[in-house]
Amino acid sequence: MQETGFTPAHIVRLYDRFEALDKEKTGLLRPQDFGAINGLAMNPIGDRIIGAFFSPGQETVDFHSFVRILAHFRPEDKKRPKDPSMPEPVNSRTSKIKFAFQLYDQDKDGKISRAELLQVLRSMLEMQVTEEQLESIADRTIQEADLDKDDAISFEEFRKSLEKVNIDHKMSIRFLR
Repeated sequence: MQETGFTPAHIVRLYDRFEALDKEKTGLLRPQDFGAINGLAMNPIGDRIIGAFFSPGQETVDFHSFVRILAHFRPEDKKRPKDPSMPEPVNSRTSKIKFAFQLYDQDKDGKISRAELLQVLRSMLEMQVTEEQLESIADRTIQEADLDKDDAISFEEFRKSLEKVNIDHKMSIRFLR
């Protein structure tokens, strides 16, 4: 599990956390077990984040998969030297942006459609705005990010739109408590 960037001490703490979430003591977690993680339970798109732990048709996740997904939410170690011979860490800026993109791109076609964007906006803004306002936000977002004017946001367009965003801060969850 070295590829996750977690120290052996973190792995032990994560295992304790995994066991605490595993109410049935099966060595596997189900989607409902993740509700005990505050950062996810309170997140308006927490269900999508939880869904990222599971492959299509998979109803449980083992400890190794649990750690690999949580590694996306670990703050990036800016002091760590980059080794071009090693794969990019799962908590790198690019990996975090790819992960975020996949939360929006529910049909996995490589683009975020207006409908997919509206689904996320509805989850995040719920009762705070009208449907008309949501549609206006979605239209404006696509208009600003859609550089090739195909009425969808590609990964590259998504990445460019986040150039000035501190993605590391926005995509970090404290789960080692």
